[in-house]
Amino acid sequence: MPPRSQQLLEGPILKSLLALAIPIAVANILQAGYQLIDAFWVGRLGGAAVAAVSVSTPVTFLTIALGAGLAIAGSTLIAQYFGARNQAMVNHVAAQTLLMIVLVSIVLGTMGFFAAPTFLRLLGVAPDVYPGALGFMRVSFVGLVFNFFFFMFQSVMRGVGEARLPVFIVLGTVILNFLLDPLFIFGWHGVPAMGVMGAAVATLGTQSIAAMIGLAVLLRGKHGIDLSWGDFRPDFAYIKRAFFLGFPASIEQSARALGLTVMTFLIASFGTLTVAAYGVGSTILQVVMIPAMGLAMSVSTLVGQNIGAGNMDRAARIGRLGAMLGFGILSGMGLVAFTFAPQLVAFFVPGDAGVIAAGAVFLRTMSLFWGFMGAQLSMTGVLRASGNMVVTMTLTLVSQWVFQFPIAYVLSKHAGLGAPGIWWAFPISNVMITLITMGVYARGDWKKKRLTQPDAEEEIEGEVAAEILAAEGGVSH
Repeated sequence: MPPRSQQLLEGPILKSLLALAIPIAVANILQAGYQLIDAFWVGRLGGAAVAAVSVSTPVTFLTIALGAGLAIAGSTLIAQYFGARNQAMVNHVAAQTLLMIVLVSIVLGTMGFFAAPTFLRLLGVAPDVYPGALGFMRVSFVGLVFNFFFFMFQSVMRGVGEARLPVFIVLGTVILNFLLDPLFIFGWHGVPAMGVMGAAVATLGTQSIAAMIGLAVLLRGKHGIDLSWGDFRPDFAYIKRAFFLGFPASIEQSARALGLTVMTFLIASFGTLTVAAYGVGSTILQVVMIPAMGLAMSVSTLVGQNIGAGNMDRAARIGRLGAMLGFGILSGMGLVAFTFAPQLVAFFVPGDAGVIAAGAVFLRTMSLFWGFMGAQLSMTGVLRASGNMVVTMTLTLVSQWVFQFPIAYVLSKHAGLGAPGIWWAFPISNVMITLITMGVYARGDWKKKRLTQPDAEEEIEGEVAAEILAAEGGVSH
């Protein structure tokens, strides 16, 4: 085991958390650079081009969410086997999960490519937007295999405690994407101008390079993973196991994407000003989520490694410290956002007094409660690290479909609060789901589940299938 990874298992917990959380957060920020760069260059083509990208994004995001769940399963298994010092299984899990991700992405990408016209017709895309949206969406689906592969590569590296290397790869590809975007969008020196589709082509090129670099790193075996081409021979028993473990996480990620879409419909019913306020507020919230997600992922990795090593007391301490850190960091950010809410909104929409005022109300309504969100994400990371994917899926479904959307609808439509009623649904649902997650965490059932035990491998499929049915039955009521 590399010295740095040994330090993560035995060193000071705070230092270990930050050693993982900071590079993960930086990588997430850089990943967001893809969308910002595309928006920057595509915006120079006009409103129809911007609309073409906007209408394509939810569909591709939903598809990526399905693959993200499978990657979470692989990362969890790798962390536990790595903590158990079972290098053979670390390599096997990494290779087989990558193979599964590639197969799933090829199927989803092919389906999406041919179904793209149907998607756009269902969305009612305007005739001037349709050609650009179709080209952008289809190229995005072609690149899905590279997107999924690199996403899984990051999960593999995170599982063995090596979060720094992906940062440098992402940084290089983001810079390259900034240079390639204008080349393919506007054309230059024999390269044809592709318009909106050119942005997707540039991203396809950079993501394929990132995937190839990731594969080379894994085959070289210098960062805690040592793969050979023979490791990629299909092990259908493992693939089936990993699929059943990761499927609830895929539902969880997809439910988040779908929940945001449904909430947008409710917000749109209150007019353009409310939509604009939500747009600015949610953008700021996405920025706040970056350190919170980085911390949650680092908690999940460290807890998974310590569960694999049998260090349950240390795993519990990591969870508690992570929750306290998440609460403290996001509470501090929330206090800043509450104090400077008008200035933050004005940064995105300077000169529009109506949007600034409405956006500030949204920001101030939810910001003082961000700490609960930070704590809940870290505790969820603990549950996920132990393999309790159905529990985390159920918590997400309850948060969005039992709490957030119904509360927003009732307060805004039937309690006479209007748009502020929607805003209040965010802190109320955050506090409620945090209290529930604290109860689940405090019960300690997650300490009894260890995926590296032989009997766990045989029980996962039946257990998950039964729990999913029970969870769906509970939510539907």
